[in-house]
Order: sequence, then structure tokens, then C-alpha cells
Amino acid sequence: MTIDKSLKIKKGVSRSRNVLTRVERIEKLQSQDRWTDETSPFSLPKIRVYKVVLKKKKKAKTEDAAESK
Repeated sequence: MTIDKSLKIKKGVSRSRNVLTRVERIEKLQSQDRWTDETSPFSLPKIRVYKVVLKKKKKAKTEDAAESK
């Protein structure tokens, strides 16, 4: 069964995922030098996923106060 085009999200998943696919986990392990070619792709160790949190920029109150004086 397919999903109607009007119900699909155009960007995909916009929030951060807390589960990686097997390929993504292997890539992370390779970048950390914890993966060799002899290692089995089954029962991989857990990989921590860091959430990216962007803080909102504060308006410069000092500039506004200086301009109003």
C-alpha cells in the first residue's frame, strides 16, 4: 500500500533520530578506528547519537540602548 502524495513529508525526517542504521553505525565505528574488515556486522556495539541543539541568538541590548541615547 502506498502513501498519498499529500501526506508525505517533503524534507524527510526533520528532527534528529536516536537510532542509526547498520550502515551508519559501521561508518561511525570506522571513523573511530573500532571497525576492521574481519569484524562481523551482526551484534554491533552501541553508538551514542549526539543531538544538535541550536541556541537562539539574543538581541544585542547594548547596541539598542546606545542608539536610543
